[in-house]
Amino acid sequence: MKTAQYYKALSIKEFTQAVNQYESSDAGVYKTCRKNDEEILEELKNEDFNTLLDVGCATGILIEMLTDIYPDRFYIGLDLTPKMIEFAKEKHLSHTQFIVGDAEDIPLEKNNVDVIVCAESFHHYPNPDLFFNSVYRVLKPGGRLILRDYCCNGILNILINHLLMPLCHLTGHGDVAVYNKKRIINMVEQAGLKLESIQNVHGLKMHAVIRKPGR
Repeated sequence: MKTAQYYKALSIKEFTQAVNQYESSDAGVYKTCRKNDEEILEELKNEDFNTLLDVGCATGILIEMLTDIYPDRFYIGLDLTPKMIEFAKEKHLSHTQFIVGDAEDIPLEKNNVDVIVCAESFHHYPNPDLFFNSVYRVLKPGGRLILRDYCCNGILNILINHLLMPLCHLTGHGDVAVYNKKRIINMVEQAGLKLESIQNVHGLKMHAVIRKPGR
C-alpha cells in the first residue's frame, strides 16, 4: 500500500518538471486547469472578501488575474512544489504572499482568510479529510471554500480509481483519487463545514461552494 508521502513526492516531482511549460502554449494536460478561472472569478463576484488563499496555486496564474481585478485585496498562494512557488514569486505581485506548504496542514493561523480557492489539486490529496479540517481551521467564520475538481459516481468512479490512477502513477503523475459526491459531502460535514452548492460542470468536473458556519 502506497503512503501519503509517496503520492506527495510523486506530485512534487511531476510539477517540478512541469513548471516551465505550465503557462506556455505547450502546457498539454495542464491547460485544463485554466478552464476553471473564468467561473471562479464569476463566483467571487457573489460576495466581498479581503483575504483569499489559493491552495495548489501552481505558478500563481489565478492570483495574478485577481490582483488586476481586485488590486486592494490580499492574496496567499500555497503549493507543495517549491519550484512552482519560486516561479510565482518572480512575478512580484503586490499584496501577495507565496508559500510552500501542504494542503492537508495549511501553514496559517486559524480564522485567517475570507475565501479559499482550490482548483484541480484536490485529486492529488491522499488524506482529503485533513484538507477539509485544515480549511475549517483557516477560514474565518462565515468564510467559504470554492472547490473545483473531478467528481463522478458509480462504475465510472471505480474504473478511474482502479484502472486509470495506476496508469497515471506509471507515467509520473501524482494523482491519488477521484472522489464521488457522497464521499465529498460526508467529509465536508465531518469537518464542521456546510455545503451550500455542488454541481457538475464540464463533464466530470464539479463546482462546490462550502462555507464555515458563523459570522
